Amino acid sequence: MTAKETSQRILDVAEQLFAEHGFDATSLRAITKEAGVNLAAVHYHFGSKEALVEQVFARRLGPLNRRRLELLDRAEAEAGGTPCVETILECFYAPALRTFTRPESGHGHFMRLFGRTFTEPNEQMRNMFVEQFGEVVRRFSAALSRALPHLPAEHLWWRMHFMVGAMAHSLSCPHGLRFLSGGRCDPDNHEEALRQLIAFVRAGLRAPVLARQVTS
Repeated sequence: MTAKETSQRILDVAEQLFAEHGFDATSLRAITKEAGVNLAAVHYHFGSKEALVEQVFARRLGPLNRRRLELLDRAEAEAGGTPCVETILECFYAPALRTFTRPESGHGHFMRLFGRTFTEPNEQMRNMFVEQFGEVVRRFSAALSRALPHLPAEHLWWRMHFMVGAMAHSLSCPHGLRFLSGGRCDPDNHEEALRQLIAFVRAGLRAPVLARQVTS
């Protein structure tokens, strides 16, 4: 294998094993055995297990987040600075749903791995998410703040938390929808999933601000 093929093979196997067994339970030796390479190859291409984890995420999330920012740039330019809530949500959701939910995309293992990041949080995962999503969070929170000027910052952050959670759940276990709906809903209909998700979250973002509950 060429150096590029070796690096790609290690990333593919690491993604699969991390998804199946978790980060802590997957050793570098298990990865090298499955990938058919020696330990020196991992250290040469990535340096450490921590760096390998970061690259597993970066190769999937980097292009996704760049696309999100490109769409938001375009939407802001076309709207003169402040797109509507629906457009902002489409810029955020569409790249993920159109990329990660297609069987031919080869992202099945990554979506299982992505789900694990919410059930196996650790300091490395927190730092990685800050690095991968920092600019996206800054730009989209600013865009939503302009589109919803009446919404206090505290409420906006609550609602963005649920906005991301709805997407994460939709991506990590889409086929639960088919089971729960008795087959009425098709999780493979990506455009309908996008339409429904935007409608649902839009309503949540625009919901009336709740008065703070005072406890005695």
